[in-house]
Amino acid sequence: MADTTESESRKLLVRLREAMAGDDAGQARLDKITHLIADSMGTEVCSVYLFRDEETLELCATQGLNRESVHQTRMRIGEGLVGRVAKYGKVVNTPDAPNAKGFRYMPETGEERFSSFLGVPVQRLGEMLGVLVVQSKEGREFSADAVYALEVVAMVIAEMTELGAFVGEGAALSPLHQQPVLIHGTSAQEGAAEGHVWLHEPRVIVTNPIADDPQRELERMNSAVEELRVGVDKMLEVSRNGDKDQLQVLEAYRMFANSKGWMRRMEEDIARGLSAEAAVEKEQSQARARMSQVQDAYLRERLSDLDDLSNRLLRILTGQGADTGAELPDNPILIARNIGPGDLLEYGRGLRGIVLEEGSVGSHAAIVARALAIPLVVNAKRVTTEALNGDHIMVDGDQGVVHLRPDETVVGAFRDKIAMHAQAQERYASIRSKPAVTTDGQRINMVMNAGLMADLPSLDSSGAEGVGLFRTELQFLVRNQMPKRSELVALYKRVLDAAHGKPVIFRTLDIGSDKVLPYMKPTDEPNPALGWRAIRVGLDKPGIMRMQLQALLRSAEGRPLSIMFPFVAQFEEYRAAKAEVDKTIERERILGHVLPAELEIGAMLETPSLAYAPQKFFDEVAFISIGGNDLKQFFFAADRENERVRRRYDTLNVSFLSFIERIVERCAISGTPLSFCGEDAGRPVEAVCLAAMGIRTLSMRPASIGPVKSLLLRVDLGELRKIISDARHRGDQAVRPAVMKYLREL
Repeated sequence: MADTTESESRKLLVRLREAMAGDDAGQARLDKITHLIADSMGTEVCSVYLFRDEETLELCATQGLNRESVHQTRMRIGEGLVGRVAKYGKVVNTPDAPNAKGFRYMPETGEERFSSFLGVPVQRLGEMLGVLVVQSKEGREFSADAVYALEVVAMVIAEMTELGAFVGEGAALSPLHQQPVLIHGTSAQEGAAEGHVWLHEPRVIVTNPIADDPQRELERMNSAVEELRVGVDKMLEVSRNGDKDQLQVLEAYRMFANSKGWMRRMEEDIARGLSAEAAVEKEQSQARARMSQVQDAYLRERLSDLDDLSNRLLRILTGQGADTGAELPDNPILIARNIGPGDLLEYGRGLRGIVLEEGSVGSHAAIVARALAIPLVVNAKRVTTEALNGDHIMVDGDQGVVHLRPDETVVGAFRDKIAMHAQAQERYASIRSKPAVTTDGQRINMVMNAGLMADLPSLDSSGAEGVGLFRTELQFLVRNQMPKRSELVALYKRVLDAAHGKPVIFRTLDIGSDKVLPYMKPTDEPNPALGWRAIRVGLDKPGIMRMQLQALLRSAEGRPLSIMFPFVAQFEEYRAAKAEVDKTIERERILGHVLPAELEIGAMLETPSLAYAPQKFFDEVAFISIGGNDLKQFFFAADRENERVRRRYDTLNVSFLSFIERIVERCAISGTPLSFCGEDAGRPVEAVCLAAMGIRTLSMRPASIGPVKSLLLRVDLGELRKIISDARHRGDQAVRPAVMKYLREL
């Protein structure tokens, strides 16, 4: 039979719609579709392979191969011609399959009789679901029209709601988006939350992939594109006098919105039988597939622009997500592919939890989530595909696990966990005003980390004795342009006012690495965590440092002030930064501004090198705060963003605790106040061990103060130190087993 023509592809789509509209059960429907495709394309074989898991494909339906091989034949991704299509997301079209590169013989299928092979990916918006294959005995290479027709059919199959239930079963179990789903991610902020899904960018459901009237679909498309272009032009007009970077993004939007090639391809898709929505989604899927293969950051951004425009166009066509005034559900849990700090701050504390498909533990979103004390799970693969607005969801930020549409057993166990957490919080509230004094009389100073004005009420509610770290970069990260000095003065003054006399340590701008300002030119660095960041940026851009120092000095209005420089790697960097402070003070005096009653300048010890600085550094610095998150990753040479290595190394490793002890000793010689700031300060077991090594001030998120204080009140640091010392002398790699045995016996 001749290859499928454009008109025949439209006929095929119409027949396909009829088959999908029938009352058949899932497997019967898929069987009917493979028969229909083989018949329409004049091939002896049509088969559908779907992913069983991330690495394995399973034959789920076939017309022409041995029926017994359905749900029995499996292959690894990249294995055989089918595996190659799945791995690379590209078409394989060959007239001589048995001799083609990568061919794998599957004796149970009986496919050795067929020479021609055409395989296309079954994918939706760049997400690979499986492979659609046609084969014939006649050795022929399928025409471009036939390839196109099969790609279109594959896209329509990808819209089948029950597709995910075929694998490993003889029939569909239950439709996608209805069965319970367990998603493993990475914990970026502890805590547990139950609520309902709120999609930051709701998925648009295409309910009519096949067109009834191509001419009508073209008219709908033209009308929607015109509305899109008008909308982009309006955004451009509003932003004319605004931020230049934002203007460039909108200019790129307009370029794509007016792209003749984009429009022509979608018109061709409609002419071949797709609806307007399906044509947009087909182009969007191809853009996302290309995005995953592109390494160049600029090209990825441009493809991302096209992806965003496609979403806007789909919403215009379908009317879905057009109601921007829609209200958040009760107990909203935000689901997003990724999200910027500005958008997250707009949602604020109304969120119960956050789940991101991408993201990292050090991302802007994670920083804001910690500041808002909202449980956060990142790297939750497929969550934006699986979740629908309003779905029941439970987020375990402690374990990095998400339960979507959980069954009653999971719900019961999870609610028990939340109830136990609530009971513990009541217990912590009863010790809020008590000082953290151990059973052997050691007083530990408990202070909190903050970065937003919204954090300051926690000073009283948590029992914190002050702010051990106020992150000043958040006000820079959430804006599209550099904040004015007057704005910073007003903010820092409000922070000091809200502290009601309790000490506040302001950390100067800590940018670079994973915290890139939207209005600063990005630097292409092979290893940003070890690159141009924090104090290095401040010393190279003294104008920014002076502006912030002026704002801090003026905000004090004669009150005591503490300033801390981040990521100091050597004595000379601290001296240079301190010299900038001295010059700024002298300038403020000349200008007649009121100076702080007392001024303390400290440093964050986040690199091992600073622990071995000359003793004169420890003599000169007013105080030191150990930045545990960075120090630990540099000490163990293990990137905390890398799940393969970060969990291999324990804070209670003997080597790390010995290193902390060495810092404590050097500070003691000079009488320099020392604190520990980081995630480990807020973990009770780690915190008491740090206290046993001599740390007397712990800075953590407000929610951690209660649990840490509760344990400190019950331990004898002298006994704990002996247990750590004994484990060290035995040659144990980590002291955790011995410490946990002691704590269980309390």
